[in-house]
Amino acid sequence: MTFFKEFDTFDATGLALLVKQKTVSPTELVEAAIERIETRNPAINAVIHTLYDEAMAAATQNTLPEGPFTGVPFLLKDLLADCAGTPMQCGSRLTRERISPADSILVKRVKSAGLNILGKTSTPEFGLSPVTESELSGPTRNPWDTDKTSGGSSGGSAAAVAARMVPMAHAGDGGGSIRIPAAWCGNFGLKVSRGRNPTGSLLIRIWQDMIVEHVITRTTRDSAAMLDILSAPQPGFHPSLSRPERSFLAGLDTPPNPLRIAWSSTPPFPAAVDPEWENATRKAAHLCESLGHYVEEKTPHPFNSEVATAFMIIMGAEIAVSIDVLTASLGKTTHRKDLETLTDLLYESSRHYSARDFAWAVHTLDIAARQLTGFFKKVDVFLTPTLPGPAPKIGAFQPVGFEKPLLNLLRKFPAGFLLRPLIKKMGQISFSKIPFTPLFNISGQPAMSVPLYWDTSGMPIGVQLAAHTGKEGLLLQLARTLEVASPWDDRLPPMLQEQVTPTYNTEASIEAR
Repeated sequence: MTFFKEFDTFDATGLALLVKQKTVSPTELVEAAIERIETRNPAINAVIHTLYDEAMAAATQNTLPEGPFTGVPFLLKDLLADCAGTPMQCGSRLTRERISPADSILVKRVKSAGLNILGKTSTPEFGLSPVTESELSGPTRNPWDTDKTSGGSSGGSAAAVAARMVPMAHAGDGGGSIRIPAAWCGNFGLKVSRGRNPTGSLLIRIWQDMIVEHVITRTTRDSAAMLDILSAPQPGFHPSLSRPERSFLAGLDTPPNPLRIAWSSTPPFPAAVDPEWENATRKAAHLCESLGHYVEEKTPHPFNSEVATAFMIIMGAEIAVSIDVLTASLGKTTHRKDLETLTDLLYESSRHYSARDFAWAVHTLDIAARQLTGFFKKVDVFLTPTLPGPAPKIGAFQPVGFEKPLLNLLRKFPAGFLLRPLIKKMGQISFSKIPFTPLFNISGQPAMSVPLYWDTSGMPIGVQLAAHTGKEGLLLQLARTLEVASPWDDRLPPMLQEQVTPTYNTEASIEAR
């Protein structure tokens, strides 16, 4: 490493302060980030498209806007965040030729903050999987153990942040896609409330508003600062939330008042929980109690087993429309042969469900949301594991054995009487792998994964904390107190332990940290 060796030890807020103090220049930061991407990305495959020339020109020609993060390198997930003139492949062969015609609202806000976009990160096809292993780009590996997945669907962003290529990156969450990779990669990941941040440019309501966009970061303060930048009512989007009077970043200076925190390691849907993840949740509950909060073990009543099926029906219908809208924007029709098998089956399933089925699915999820929000009547925060266990090996979530020929047969002969039970089974399998995260997409509540612990093999363990709709500020305040009590940013993946240089011993760098 030759450019600004201390780059890895600063979060985005720290780097921005160094630029303001003229301790480093935006050009030095771009050079440092490019060097790390070039050196580290081959081992993990997180960055799939680079914008080095554009980023270098913006830094050297001083054309970056003055903002909270002027000059700080940033990456966009290859999904939803349209950036004018750059590829937006969505992890799919079907849309591999797509070039974004304009900036989405979110990207406009990213640019206005002075962030310097260096490239795009990997995602599973159309963000449909909790692991990032698209046939287009190949698997994205976990920096903590490259034999294992980084998670999904924001797996590329999480892996890039964990490998310290950049201090933070764009991400989206429709069933856990920020929190899942954050938990497995040792990052901080906040899923914001429904209507808090803007979504994509072509589609305003996505998955019945279950998808939200934000960032994956190493520190709480970076997530809070980005929420100040990204959050604002979105034109034409009816559930938009207004900004609070006090900024999210300023709110970190004030610890929350004693909170009523319920905790449980019992999954809301059938799943087996790893003992180390269960123990980490219990430890997190004790930590919260030691910080002065009222903590009790409490589990919501079991949720209807049809919730997973309803989720899949909505997802299938929504993804079919999204795919058709994207292909129409390219001036062509959807060719199923260009889709991966599971995506194609989900796409095709939408033809075999009626408007009545869709309405039933919406109603079923509404009941689940009402049940969950009812649980919060006497609770401020709900604490659970983010996931039931550690990151699995690459390929573990892919069809195996007899499943592959069976799915290929169904793809050739997609009869409704065969697809409907398949979709139900896919929902059950999916929810058993990620039982704790989708509920908060269904309810629209904010939830975060906090990297408080590591298991005996050295892999990160994320704990999830959720709150009432609109209470991101409270969650961030709580996260900040946990971050101070049990710091995590000094933990490094094994692949970096000989590469990261200690921070400058200067007043500027100390203040930045």
